Amino acid sequence: MVVFAGQGDARRSMSLLWRAERPEPPRRGPAPGPRPGLSVDAIVTAAIAVADEEGMAALSMRAVGERLGRTAMALYTYVPGKSELLDLMYDAVHAELPAEYADAGNWRTGLTDWAHHTLAFHLRHPWVLQVSQARPVLGPHEYAALDTLVRLLTGTGLDARLLRRLVGALSHFVRGCAGTVAEARQAAAVTGESDEEWWFARSALLGEVAPDFADRYPGLIAMERASAPAPPSPAPGDEALPHLEREARETFTAGLDVLLDGIEAAIRRTGGR
Repeated sequence: MVVFAGQGDARRSMSLLWRAERPEPPRRGPAPGPRPGLSVDAIVTAAIAVADEEGMAALSMRAVGERLGRTAMALYTYVPGKSELLDLMYDAVHAELPAEYADAGNWRTGLTDWAHHTLAFHLRHPWVLQVSQARPVLGPHEYAALDTLVRLLTGTGLDARLLRRLVGALSHFVRGCAGTVAEARQAAAVTGESDEEWWFARSALLGEVAPDFADRYPGLIAMERASAPAPPSPAPGDEALPHLEREARETFTAGLDVLLDGIEAAIRRTGGR
């Protein structure tokens, strides 16, 4: 399920994101106002809770209203609709990401911390991964998170054009690993079958349906045989993780090291820091 941000009214969405909405002129005569205790922030907080607990598919103005003890119609006084609400939710959760890192002077340490924080952020809010990157929200917290990464990379001294591409490479890498972990966590609940059951049922049939498997895929077989005798020891606390999540986390660690090694190589090649 992919959701595109920025589908609501552009002016209302941007005004709400940046809290730039102007108050309406006072009405003549008495007029019933909204019940006290409801606000844009309260609605956004409730919507995030719905998405965190039940997933993006469960998100609706009605579900958010029920969580707040109000009708869906009561929310429209503050937020025009679900599209604008999604923009506000997406931007709001990005405020959780650190704006500064203690080791910002050491770009490698800073980027490592950033990557781990960002992975954990996406796993706290897996619905964020369903919001397409093709249409950014353009909110203040989304921009702040991007600015933090840019400042960390600026410490490398690399050319701005390369930094722009590294921002994308690092962001896509962390987001991709987070997506795999999130899906691994959901797979058993959605399918009713554990990782072990799924793999055993299908891998056991490979010899039957593809007796020439080893001949057809020699590179894969060689890699599996070479890595099988001494698999990496799981990190403390990872022993109980499902197989696919553990694999994804090990891929994250190894892949991040390679990316950072590549940045170091670029620094040496171009004379950066």
